[in-house]
Formats: sequence, C-alpha cells, structure tokens
Amino acid sequence: MLSEPDLLVALERHWDYEGKDYDISHEIYHDDAVLEFPQSGERFEGLKNFKEWRSQYPAKLRFHIRRITHRDDFVVAENLISYNGDPWMYTVNLMEFRDDKIAHERIYIMDGWPAADWRSPWRADTNADPPAPPL
Repeated sequence: MLSEPDLLVALERHWDYEGKDYDISHEIYHDDAVLEFPQSGERFEGLKNFKEWRSQYPAKLRFHIRRITHRDDFVVAENLISYNGDPWMYTVNLMEFRDDKIAHERIYIMDGWPAADWRSPWRADTNADPPAPPL
C-alpha cells in the first residue's frame, strides 16, 4: 500500500486527469481491476474495458475531493462531481488496493438534499461541511 502522502498524490492525480488524459488517470489501476456501479448494477472487469468506455464518455467531468479515509488497503473517497458544468453531485468511491494500485472500486453517485429543519436541535454543527466549490 502507498504511504499516506503518496496515496493522496496518486488520487489527486487520478481525479485531476480523469476526463482529460485517460492514460494518466488510469495508471492507478491494476490491469485486472474491477469497477462497479452498484446503483446501476454494472460491473466492468479489466482496466482495458472501463478505460475504453470512459474515453468515450460524452460529458465533461470535474471533481472536487472532500475527504479521504483509509485503513490498510481500503480507501474511502468522498468527492463532488459535476457533469458539463451542472450542479455538483456527491460521490463515494470505495477502493480496495493491492500493493500500490486499485484492484476493486465501487462508485456511488447521488444528489444532495437540504437538511431537515426539525432535526436542527440535535445537529452538532450546521456548518460541518462547506458548500460545494463554485463551477
């Protein structure tokens, strides 16, 4: 597994280049990596398969890293994604590493929603997460 500073650099590089340079953005994956989207039921086996369809992706993507947590060879990345400049959506990437590359990744993407007013008496801090970055 990569050291924490090297892991952060590798993930930042991955999302900085995703949608721009697929050779660079996919260097973080093993050739036999598996990529899953549980919400759509899709599973892609092998870097070649998902790198190819990603290179055909019809939208311009932007990413913003919010938080990265890792233990041993398991990494959770909480990000924001924007498609073609549309409003930011939340993403959670669950990544299992083998050595210094991703062997298995599951990606969840969803819209945010406003906090319910009725829960305000119990909230620790209504400003815990800053608003999404500007487009």
